[in-house]
Amino acid sequence: MVLLDILCHPLWALSTAVLALVVRLQRRGRWDPLACTVRLNGKTAIVTGANTGIGKFIAMDFARRGARVILACRSEARGMGALNEIREKTGNSDVHLRLVDLSSLDSVRAFAQRIVEEENALHILVNNAAVSGLPRQITKEGFEMSFATNHLGPFLLTNLLLDLMKRSAPARIVTLSSVNHMKGQVDFSHFHGENLTYHMDNVYNHTKLHNIICTNELAHRLEGTGVTANSVHPGIVMTEVLRSYPFRIRFVFNIIGFFFFKSPEEGAVSSLYCAVAEETEGITGKYFDSDCSLVLPSALARDTALAVKDFELCERLTSKL
Repeated sequence: MVLLDILCHPLWALSTAVLALVVRLQRRGRWDPLACTVRLNGKTAIVTGANTGIGKFIAMDFARRGARVILACRSEARGMGALNEIREKTGNSDVHLRLVDLSSLDSVRAFAQRIVEEENALHILVNNAAVSGLPRQITKEGFEMSFATNHLGPFLLTNLLLDLMKRSAPARIVTLSSVNHMKGQVDFSHFHGENLTYHMDNVYNHTKLHNIICTNELAHRLEGTGVTANSVHPGIVMTEVLRSYPFRIRFVFNIIGFFFFKSPEEGAVSSLYCAVAEETEGITGKYFDSDCSLVLPSALARDTALAVKDFELCERLTSKL
């Protein structure tokens, strides 16, 4: 009863509200996209998972800056909804929808082929789409579903578009990872769904670690081309990434998140900083925190020998035999 009395006391409610306000003020990054005057007229950008959440706000910012924006989405209905909203809010009609299912390597190849055939240039690629909390599923190509969607699909897409980006240089590749990569491990049997524990975000954490490892190796391989590649942590954001979690988990997350977590628009800031800010021009192979600061990723993410091994394995896994 004593604890209940404390929780019900008006002072508790007031202190909670004040704490929530302080946290919301502190979570604002040092870089404000609305204060950034960079224009993207004549530039082409692709954003995966752009129909909702962080991806939609990234695409909307690009459109406001005058870019030709391609929304890479799995759902045509939801993609069209985002497209119409972005066009209406930005006044930019040069926003287009292209369908792709990142869990299917065949779909990724078809998407990339269409882009290469239709687009003269590509200056920004944002690998945003991701899933978390999925039960064990194996794709028709034999890969674990979360690994295919979060890592192998974006890995293949990026590599298929590299020649176009090199011809368009300077160009930037931004891959959304997560601070949760710190809890991830590297076990190459994971790609085929082996030796995985399906509890909460365990599998997601592993995929986010691979994102950083391969992005760092890609940056190394792109040195001298004018194409940069970086990873970012968007923060703890209220998005639909938890849609596969049990209702009770989503309910608690949403209640806490309403007071303390970032909105999707706030979560887009670190990615936008890497993609458009003048301060990040030429920076490559780095990991940015949600406040747009450069930070060190985990020791595994910085292991250069592991990066070569991981990258080469992903090349073999995604090659068309």
